[in-house]
Amino acid sequence: MRYTVQIVGVGGQGVLLASIVLGTAAMRAGYQVSMSEIHGMAQRGGSVISTLRFGDEVVSPLESAGGADLIMGFEPVETCRYLSLGNEDTIVLMNLDPVYPSMVAAGFEEYPGIQDLVEAVRTRTKNVMPLDATKVAISAGKAVAANAVMIGAVSAVKGFPLKKELLKEVLLEVVPEKSKDLNSKAFDMGRDAMQ
Repeated sequence: MRYTVQIVGVGGQGVLLASIVLGTAAMRAGYQVSMSEIHGMAQRGGSVISTLRFGDEVVSPLESAGGADLIMGFEPVETCRYLSLGNEDTIVLMNLDPVYPSMVAAGFEEYPGIQDLVEAVRTRTKNVMPLDATKVAISAGKAVAANAVMIGAVSAVKGFPLKKELLKEVLLEVVPEKSKDLNSKAFDMGRDAMQ
C-alpha cells in the first residue's frame, strides 16, 4: 500500500502544520513516510505545496503528475492550480474560502467565482469534497483553526488509511497548549461537516 497526499494553499494557512500532523500520524501507524515541501513566498501569501507519501517501501518524497490519492486544497485557486497532481480517481478536499492575492485586493484583477472553481475541479475528478473550512473554524472559535477543520475533514474521507483518533492526538500534541481546545473542537466540526 502506498498513499500520496498533496497539500496546497498559500502562506499562513497551515499547510506545513497539516503535513507535519499527517506525516507524524503515518509514522506512528507504522508506515514509511517521505515528505517534501515547496514554499516560495510563503510569508507573503505565496503558493505553498507539501507532498506526503506513506505506506510500504516509500523511497522518494516526490510523486509523478496525476499520482495523488488525495489533494487537500486550503485555497480554491491553489487547488485548481495543482489539479494536474491528481487524476479522475483523486479525492479533492477543497476549502472554499479564498485568500485574495495583492492584485485582486488592490482592485487590478478579479478573483474567479467560487462555484466556477469547484466546477473546474469537477472536470478533473468526480470526487470533490467542498468545505468552507474557515466558516466552520469561526464557528469553532477562530478562523485560524481552519487547518484543524481540514485535518478533521480528512479523517472522514472514505478509504483514508489513518485513524481519526491518531490524527487528532498528533494535532493536539503539535499545537500550542492555549489553542488545544479550539483545535480539538475545530477537528471534530471538520469531521462532522464531511459526514
